[in-house]
Amino acid sequence: MQEQYRTVARAGVHETEVNRSRFLCALAPAATEQEAQEFVARVRREHPTATHNCFAYVIGADASVQKASDDGEPGGTAGVPMLQMLMRRDARYVVAVVTRYYGGVKLGAGGLIRAYGGAVGEALDTLGMITRRRFRLATVTVDHQRAGKLENDLRATGTTVHEVRYAESVTIGIALPDAEVEEFRSWLADATAGSATFEPGGETYGDVRSG
Repeated sequence: MQEQYRTVARAGVHETEVNRSRFLCALAPAATEQEAQEFVARVRREHPTATHNCFAYVIGADASVQKASDDGEPGGTAGVPMLQMLMRRDARYVVAVVTRYYGGVKLGAGGLIRAYGGAVGEALDTLGMITRRRFRLATVTVDHQRAGKLENDLRATGTTVHEVRYAESVTIGIALPDAEVEEFRSWLADATAGSATFEPGGETYGDVRSG
């Protein structure tokens, strides 16, 4: 897994106008290629009378899946500049659809490239981007006497706590950067006088910051 990647902060639509043509860029996060294709289909259904519904998407933290469509615009003037803008911004797990309503003025190849790429760039600026970082999932098990204080200490130190279960003992599900696992083990031993157990699990991605 990649250490981190960037993606669009939220789904949304940003509209621009170039020489009387309207360009509506719809952006959304997409966890899979199927999700991206479903989003493209949904936007096309919402704009059945549009002149073009061009799209581009990048799936995978390593950008392993990349696709683009000009949807009837001259080859390489719509989908490709859209995809290039997503890649230039390091956007991953994201889909963009630019819907064009023709305004009667031809833009030429250079104008189309600038309009489609620019529509995606402006939409990314408007909707914002977030960085998602790779985290190690783990389970901490501790007795009831220490559980409340330990949970508070975990949250106070910025550790992501995503689940707390009470049974004979208390299990706390956490996520932390791989590089901090050994340091966390030492901290946990000190914080609980060696009474807590730490069990690492799988990996996931979590939001780090806005950008």
